[in-house]
Amino acid sequence: MSKIKVILWDVDGTLLNFQEAEKCAIRACFERFDMGICTDEMLAVYSEINRGYWERLERGEISKLEVLEGRFRDFFTAFGMPTEQVPKFNREYQLSLGDTICFEPGALKLVRALKGNYLQCAVTNGTRVAQEKKLKRSGLDQMFDHIFISDLVGYEKPAPEFFDAVRTKIGNYEKDEVLIVGDSLTSDMRGGNQAGILTCWYNPKGLANSKNVPVDYEIRHLEQVWEILNGGKNARDDLEEKTLQEL
Repeated sequence: MSKIKVILWDVDGTLLNFQEAEKCAIRACFERFDMGICTDEMLAVYSEINRGYWERLERGEISKLEVLEGRFRDFFTAFGMPTEQVPKFNREYQLSLGDTICFEPGALKLVRALKGNYLQCAVTNGTRVAQEKKLKRSGLDQMFDHIFISDLVGYEKPAPEFFDAVRTKIGNYEKDEVLIVGDSLTSDMRGGNQAGILTCWYNPKGLANSKNVPVDYEIRHLEQVWEILNGGKNARDDLEEKTLQEL
């Protein structure tokens, strides 16, 4: 058996399908602001712009407000749309993000099953408005022992101060008793490394670790968290065996 007693769950892209929520929220806002149809091509451009802004935030180069409004300003500009309504559009978008709840495969079952057996915490860089709504609508707020939202913590993952706030709240567990599970190398895995805790990269698409961020475990299915907690083989080894069987 592993020594893990605490699981820090990233929310967007790990437990919840953020891409689906993002797509629905942007298209709903386009309709409310009479901006026409937001195509798949436009959404792809926005996602790239958005990712770049969040990575700059993680590096401490810009503020949260610059992320929230700057991404839409660049997006609108890219398609020749006026930018005057960016602040209002962003506020509406934050509210709309919590309207679409779509769990990643196996997520809800897993968190439910682990409740009471492990200390489970949400650790997210999302805004307070969006995250509180989606956690409530999904029911995850009733399953977590603690919820850490960067807006309330005052720091973004991967900042050490974010994880210091987590440690202050949950108590002094040994570092090999705490596991962070997330889809972001630059936010979740790097933050976990800096905090000295165990890391599990949820990588359902089998992407290359282009950031060269060290990870303790790499999984494609959330069910593989069971194997980690039960002290089984490295989930990466199990993944390779499963891949071979499928060939």
